[in-house]
Amino acid sequence: MHGPPSNLPTRRTRRKDARPSEIREAALALFSERGFAATRLGDVAERAGVGKGTIYLYFPNKEELFRAVVRHDLLPNLEALEAVADSDATTATTTLRTILFALLATCDRPISAIPKLVIAEAGNFPALARFYVEEVTARGRRLIERVLRRGIEQGEFRAIDVPLTVPLVVAPALMLVLWNTSLSPYAEAPLDPVKVLEHHLDVLFRGLAPIQPSP
Repeated sequence: MHGPPSNLPTRRTRRKDARPSEIREAALALFSERGFAATRLGDVAERAGVGKGTIYLYFPNKEELFRAVVRHDLLPNLEALEAVADSDATTATTTLRTILFALLATCDRPISAIPKLVIAEAGNFPALARFYVEEVTARGRRLIERVLRRGIEQGEFRAIDVPLTVPLVVAPALMLVLWNTSLSPYAEAPLDPVKVLEHHLDVLFRGLAPIQPSP
């Protein structure tokens, strides 16, 4: 009886190739549930179904594992939005809507816990906070700035101070993500994230609209 062709990966090889993603997935789940400090690599190994020593074959420590989670599970979303922002296929208004609703869509995914985790533990883990600022928030800020400047150049938005406007654009969507991962279960009056964001965009775009000359 002949075995599988020699050029096909064995189950053992396939399992080995999948281990980094399985470890990242387990780490993301535990970071979301417990935070960074309370998550132990032994717990990650148990959740991933591997030995603790296996983790060190791919990630030298918990900090590098966190960085890998951000780079593989969060940054691809940001890269996709950068591609949207760099396209001339849509208006600046439509692009901003796409970006903010994409941020809001993370509410129901484990990755939504990462911003809360970074904010809560920045003082104890400054290196991770700097990493997050440099690779996530700074890129996100530049993304919004590009869209705002394009809107101004094309006459879609009035002349504004772009850097000062960026926090005003993104803050409500970020607040909704943080709310959903923290206080939402304890609130007497639940927020409707979609309605809140739609209202924010209505106010925002009215504020960004070119000023019409007086008759």
